[in-house]
Amino acid sequence: MAVIFDTNALSAFADGDKKLLRTLEHEHELALPTIVLGEYLYGIRQSKQRVSYETWVKTNLPFFTLLPVLRETAEHYSQIRNELKTGGTPIPSNDLWIAALARHHRRPLVTRDTHFRAVHGLRILAW
Repeated sequence: MAVIFDTNALSAFADGDKKLLRTLEHEHELALPTIVLGEYLYGIRQSKQRVSYETWVKTNLPFFTLLPVLRETAEHYSQIRNELKTGGTPIPSNDLWIAALARHHRRPLVTRDTHFRAVHGLRILAW
């Protein structure tokens, strides 16, 4: 099965989080939304370990399938945003796009953010 990473999952993966690695041991494809990559790159620009994290990205990025935002993703985004607004449970804008990509590709989202649970039809893989 393929899974999609949220930013906190990518950070934990890069840091070698053993519990996350055990959770993912049977996954054969790791996917990364371009939004997550942008958030992660922004975060490491501010890190004291910037050089080591940039090296990690260069070395490991080829192992991920990058997921761009497409027209179908935009449709999912608009549906999710409307559902959450109507339900009174908005989530951060970047997370809307990440959820839209997970729904678009019908893959579980690896995350620790509980607000994703408000998104109908989204499968969450927490560790």
